[in-house]
Amino acid sequence: MKRLIGLSLAILMILPLLSGCHGSSGRSAFQVPGEFDETKTYEITFWSKNDNNQTQRDIYKKAIADFQAIYPNIKVTLKPYTDYGSIYNDVITNIATNTTPNVCITYPDHIATYMQGDNVVVNLDSMLSDPDYGLGGSKIKFDAPSKDEIVDKFLSECYLDGSCYALPFMRSTEACYINRQMVEKLGYEIPDVLTWDYIWEASDRAMEKDSEGNYLVNGQKVLIPFIYKSTDNMMISMLRQKDAGYSKSNGEILIFNDTTREILLEISKHAVKKEGDRNGAFSTFKISSYPGNFLNAGQCIFAIDSTAGATWMGSGAPNLDIHKSDVIEFDTVVRPIPQYDTANPRMISQGPSVCIFNKEDPQEVLASWIFVQFLLTNDVQLSYSGTEGYIPVTTKALDSEEFRDYLSKSGQDEDHYQVVIDAKRLLMDNINNTFVTPVFNGSTSLRDAAGQLIEEVTKDMRRTKKYMAQGSVDDEYLTELFSKITALYRLDQIETGSGGGKAELGPLPAASVILLSALAAVWLGIGTYVSIQRIKEKKKSTD
Repeated sequence: MKRLIGLSLAILMILPLLSGCHGSSGRSAFQVPGEFDETKTYEITFWSKNDNNQTQRDIYKKAIADFQAIYPNIKVTLKPYTDYGSIYNDVITNIATNTTPNVCITYPDHIATYMQGDNVVVNLDSMLSDPDYGLGGSKIKFDAPSKDEIVDKFLSECYLDGSCYALPFMRSTEACYINRQMVEKLGYEIPDVLTWDYIWEASDRAMEKDSEGNYLVNGQKVLIPFIYKSTDNMMISMLRQKDAGYSKSNGEILIFNDTTREILLEISKHAVKKEGDRNGAFSTFKISSYPGNFLNAGQCIFAIDSTAGATWMGSGAPNLDIHKSDVIEFDTVVRPIPQYDTANPRMISQGPSVCIFNKEDPQEVLASWIFVQFLLTNDVQLSYSGTEGYIPVTTKALDSEEFRDYLSKSGQDEDHYQVVIDAKRLLMDNINNTFVTPVFNGSTSLRDAAGQLIEEVTKDMRRTKKYMAQGSVDDEYLTELFSKITALYRLDQIETGSGGGKAELGPLPAASVILLSALAAVWLGIGTYVSIQRIKEKKKSTD
């Protein structure tokens, strides 16, 4: 009997973890308190991402110190991460144990997964316009931006299922960083808007060598004319430019279509690794390494990376991953990513947002919300955007005299590196040309799958003799690749729901079913044992 009860208690202890993993927090929806209680002390945690960038950490630390000088009863603990994936994984783990941070840097794709638990992420709809504590509310003790002072395009990216679940923090897009001298040596001029045909043609031409095996355009043994850092963005952008299917907001997967086949077929023609004119004119970050390193060493002509990474691009870059002696002097030109239709350019919008996690004490959540507003003040926005190629997300900061003065000093010194400022201007000039992908539970997996399609084609063109010989992949290969990627990322298991991220959770995991069945069996055993004992006792009393 003791063993049965002990087993039952053990199972009961495990079940909350399983239900937590399946997405249930058990908390009520957050309601804005009528008044913030400043007599109590609140300890909130903030998970940030800053790539081991000490300057960015110092900006966060200063922001926290300045904030706590205004609200001494709100103690903020900073936990820095080096990448968004680690934040995402830790949040998922902590949802199960109700130990999420109060505030974290994140992406809408990640929030869609967090939202599978009831009231895990705070719905900000009522908080945005609250007259007292909303954005720029009358009881906020610092100069916070109003809702109207956040760039509409960026704020709209934080809506899931028609409601706001985050605030934008910084924004970037992708840019093509170009070695002007090598392009001109090939006999080309650099247009204001690149086309894919232009990139492929110039990259292929650059593969010509001399009799000693050196590339004519750079005089070196090494050259990869075109490197794309984020192949998921590459595939997504190409599909959007062609108005082809990617996914719907309810989770329906559309990426495995004829246009995707055409794109992969074209990429394969330029990724082939063989002797001849096309010796791998195209490659990726995962296959060859960081494009900025090749660009700065004079071994790449077209390097596509985020505008946020502009500090690593060009011979005068403040940040370098290669020795200065390996850097080749050249002029760096910044252009939007290649387009299919130059009259209708489309480029992805990216960059971190900030979300708030629900807690039992509404006052603690309100304290978190007040801190998040402080991250949107001009001092924080301008300081952080100055560290990389990000731009602020508020018109209040973008239109400020300080930011205009910063832009006007382009090229004057390392703090005003021209390539960085050119990258910022690129995004500012194209805000209305940016787009985001549909967000739902599983959209992160789809994004990874989109990039993996390009990675697989590029790798297989370099190592498979059949495709090397014929100069491209074929339809049979692509059919098999689609099946492989679908299985690898479990895209056929994504539930479709009514909208942007709140799809049905589906059946319980097998482990949960097994434990629930075991619990039922244990209690059945206990019931049977008790019944038998009662029968025995009744029989004894009768005898």
